[in-house]
Amino acid sequence: MSTREEPANLGKVLSFLREWDRGDRTVRGRMLNTFLSQHKGKSFCELECEFAQVSSLFLARLTTWMRLTYMFGTCLGLQLSAIGIFLSASGHDQYLVEFLEDGGVLTLLDVLSHTQSREEDKADALRLLLTVSNAGRKYKEIICESHGVKVIADCLDRSNTEEAQETVGALLESLSHGNPKYQNQIYKSLITLMACSSPRAQQLVLHTLHIVQSRTKATHHSIVEPLLNMLRSLHLEVQDEEAETITIMTGSLPVFVQQAAAAKAIRLLAEEDEKVSRELLSLGAIQHLLCALGNREHTDAQIQASLALEHFVRSFPVIEEHVQRVMGNTLFAAFMHQAETLYMNLDETQAEILLTNKVNISAALDGD
Repeated sequence: MSTREEPANLGKVLSFLREWDRGDRTVRGRMLNTFLSQHKGKSFCELECEFAQVSSLFLARLTTWMRLTYMFGTCLGLQLSAIGIFLSASGHDQYLVEFLEDGGVLTLLDVLSHTQSREEDKADALRLLLTVSNAGRKYKEIICESHGVKVIADCLDRSNTEEAQETVGALLESLSHGNPKYQNQIYKSLITLMACSSPRAQQLVLHTLHIVQSRTKATHHSIVEPLLNMLRSLHLEVQDEEAETITIMTGSLPVFVQQAAAAKAIRLLAEEDEKVSRELLSLGAIQHLLCALGNREHTDAQIQASLALEHFVRSFPVIEEHVQRVMGNTLFAAFMHQAETLYMNLDETQAEILLTNKVNISAALDGD
């Protein structure tokens, strides 16, 4: 732009800003539609040229108007789209810094938290947060410092559109990458989200979780319960993601936690299908569950093994005789009375008998 053209262009921009300041909702809505149609995909330099190097004045007005009106839904979709043009402008992060300084991240999180916000507006807000997160570590930390992880996680749990759910998954993945200060918080939030009811949301959580898990040195013990509960899912896409997550997770779980998880998985699978129960029995499940019950070094493994054994004993009378023979009458009576607390009644000798048992019920099953 020539020196002679600059004053004329600046006057045009100042006139535009005066019209904005004096305009009502209808006028501003029209101005935003024009802005979106004329400036989509433009770079930082192009926007600066169009706005005579004062485009930040318009961005500040946009951010302030959104902060004051988002709870009423006033042109919120247009506001978010217009801000998106600034934040996605290539070549500079000046707009991003100014947006954050004006409280932009907090406003976007408020949009997600506001119960009256439309799903499409939430999806737009999530996309802007993803743009912020992708800009680098310091921006990820700003989102997390603003309690963003909880807000974003809650959004996934409540959302009923795939568009918003998928953006949440991408955002949580982005926040977990290159953000060591908050990686553990994001990891635990994903574990909590495994209890959500939507199959699509479960699939996205598992997908993000196994990516985060691959970056995490140790597996948190709280992942076992919700992961095993998902074994009941009838949705193939959830089962596929779960299989990948378990594969990654198993390598880093302590061996006794693996033992407890395996015992619970056996029980859940057996409770679902008698045919599966018989297959598990033919593979020696009773012998191994008795061994786990005798493991006095890990209480949860004992509890899960005892509950699984109880299911088999009560489901297959032929199993009862074999288990009673190994346990002995007194211990078996306690087991039948309350299997979950049986580990409290085990002495060292009884535990050793369970650990070294050689139960083989294949012949008994054949005759059942």
